[in-house]
Amino acid sequence: MRTLSFAALLILVAQALSPPWLWAEADGLIASPETGWPQWRGPRRDGISPEKGLLQSWPAEGPKLLWKAGKLGRGWSCPIIHEGTIYITGDVEQDLVLFALDLNGKPKWQTTNGRSWTRSYPGARACGTISEGVLYHMNAHGRVAAFDAGTGKERWSVNILQRFGGKNITWGISENLLVDGPRLIVTPAGSTALMAALDKASGKTVWTSEPIPGEKAAYSSPILFRYRGRRMLVNYTNPHAWGVDADTGKLQWKVPLKTRWGAAVSTPVYADGTVFFVAPDGPGASKFRLIGDPPGSRVELAWHSEVDTLTGCCLYLNGRLYANGCKTSKTLHGIDGKTGETLFDMPRLKPRKPGHASNATLWADGRIFGLFEGGQVVLLNPKSDGFELTGKLKLVDARRNDAWAHPVLLDGRLYLRYHNTLWCYDVGAQ
Repeated sequence: MRTLSFAALLILVAQALSPPWLWAEADGLIASPETGWPQWRGPRRDGISPEKGLLQSWPAEGPKLLWKAGKLGRGWSCPIIHEGTIYITGDVEQDLVLFALDLNGKPKWQTTNGRSWTRSYPGARACGTISEGVLYHMNAHGRVAAFDAGTGKERWSVNILQRFGGKNITWGISENLLVDGPRLIVTPAGSTALMAALDKASGKTVWTSEPIPGEKAAYSSPILFRYRGRRMLVNYTNPHAWGVDADTGKLQWKVPLKTRWGAAVSTPVYADGTVFFVAPDGPGASKFRLIGDPPGSRVELAWHSEVDTLTGCCLYLNGRLYANGCKTSKTLHGIDGKTGETLFDMPRLKPRKPGHASNATLWADGRIFGLFEGGQVVLLNPKSDGFELTGKLKLVDARRNDAWAHPVLLDGRLYLRYHNTLWCYDVGAQ
């Protein structure tokens, strides 16, 4: 009969006395337990899908269009998908509207979450987040609300800027909410809290992070990961990037991330005990190693790059970071994750025209799916020495270069949004 060590017994006792969502797991990004595409950038908020059996190249006319749905309001939020329902937000006149559609794009219900954003770049910002039958969303004014996912009925709401002494920003609050077990994470960057955890059942405050004097909210969304057994949350505000203990909210470290316009948008990236931050107008891209005792209580700079992603986000796979330049290169880069060196970049689709300043990407089945801000959709094979173009599609002619909604992929279907319209394409191999 096997005898357990004293240390092993302590671990078993700790697990028995703590909720399952806190049990020790492997290091890395902590995925949502929900099925489908339940939140911003997918289950782990990294833009990576585990799906296989997809088309490795597209016909000249692009993949087959299954359907498109219109009258969804103005905005850049992407859909989330869970248990046969598509949830998407859009600004319609004076209201922020949440739409629920079936998998054929037909309406199921709609409701509102406060006012629309009518100032600079009007339109809906954030997508929703699903957890245990509840849809959570924050509008551009900081109104956080919980809705029954089946009916759209509102359960509770709170304005986090008012509660935590925050102020709105030039282009409106854009945070995609994160659920951590029984907690809903928000980033008000206010006078009383940098970040806060709310009870997702009631909206009551569970913990707060100490404020950073003079800090303002940015446009980014947090990530949740486990490093050497410790759970951490990382996000941007203005002018810092920082990490907090996910269980207590205690601020662990902060690093400068000052941009000219306060436009830190791209979601942070975690990989192998490091975090990547990227922003335009000054900071560029930086990789930091998590160090210290306790683990992750400090960071040190590993490398810096001039790549300056704005509305698109980065992908990290197999030791490489894929990031799009905004004002420096205006194209997609393949970057060595260890050194920060650009190994190759994507040739312009039309060599005589300007490059692509923003590219929203996701990864699935060995391919990168990208939506450029001009409305061009590409399927890329990232090889050892460059990007092979294996498919392209002209979704729209976005004359304002504002096709910024991120692609979503689920069950062999690619979902692409441009303001009032959502397209659904069949990208599964026949």
